[in-house]
Amino acid sequence: MMDGHEVTVVDNFFTGRKRNVEHWIGHENFELINHDVVEPLYIEVDQIYHLASPASPPNYMYNPIKTLKTNTIGTLNVLGLAKRVGARLLLASTSEVYGDPEVHPQTEDYWGHVNPIGPRACYDEGKRVAETMCYAYMKQEGVEVRVARIFNTFGPRMHMNDGRVVSNFILQALQGEPLTVYGSGSQTRAFQYVSDLVNGLVALMNSNVSSPVNLGNPEEHTILEFAQLIKNLVGSGSEIQFLSEAQDDPQKRKPDIKKAKLMLGWEPVVPLEEGLNKAIHYFRKELEYQANNQYIPKPKPARIKKGRTRHN
Repeated sequence: MMDGHEVTVVDNFFTGRKRNVEHWIGHENFELINHDVVEPLYIEVDQIYHLASPASPPNYMYNPIKTLKTNTIGTLNVLGLAKRVGARLLLASTSEVYGDPEVHPQTEDYWGHVNPIGPRACYDEGKRVAETMCYAYMKQEGVEVRVARIFNTFGPRMHMNDGRVVSNFILQALQGEPLTVYGSGSQTRAFQYVSDLVNGLVALMNSNVSSPVNLGNPEEHTILEFAQLIKNLVGSGSEIQFLSEAQDDPQKRKPDIKKAKLMLGWEPVVPLEEGLNKAIHYFRKELEYQANNQYIPKPKPARIKKGRTRHN
């Protein structure tokens, strides 16, 4: 919008919140439509960033059928829109297409190792078939597509209780609760800050690269290291609590971003601690906001209608 583009946001608020965009409401270049992509959409646009889908395990496991519909019917609908109006479509795919990888780090030509009937399958396979659909539309209908395989991302405006590693740890540390680590904590993750991802998405959309591109931070850490780091940054006295391992939890996760560096001139620039401090600051403010804006319903006294006896 600051570059002069008109932006239309389409959201059904299944996991999104109006508060995340309220500071743009009233801006001449901004429009917000409350709409579910599972229903067809008829608007005029030049570029479509197809970001729709719950992305944290508790969110997509809460309603696996909705997750599947969003990634299949929803993707077909936005591809149909792109075809009708001649728009370019960027699909927000995921590192989850690689499943629990047997190749490390993961390059774009790795086909993945996914359980098609596991608890995460609605998301993993939903995104895999969404990629398939993009290339079918490209081949058959000439639709311009871009596919970003997004690795773990964090930052302000993420849901505090979305059940992801970073948000869990920050929330637990701020509230003085134990930091819950599933399994031994030796599984690895690589986290990028949200502004790096946004720059990568815009660079990909405006590039000529139509094959999938990894967007992530190759700096790999164990879950246990994350827990310690967040504990220290928050200055929390929380203990670390080990729980049983989650099913189909990928053991290693690290993007190979040579392709993005070479073809987009992109790489993450925000240091992990700087990003975490910004996220911690946001979560602190959110907790204060929640504490100050709690609606506690007061019991209403029962109204007695005249002429009617009331039996207690």
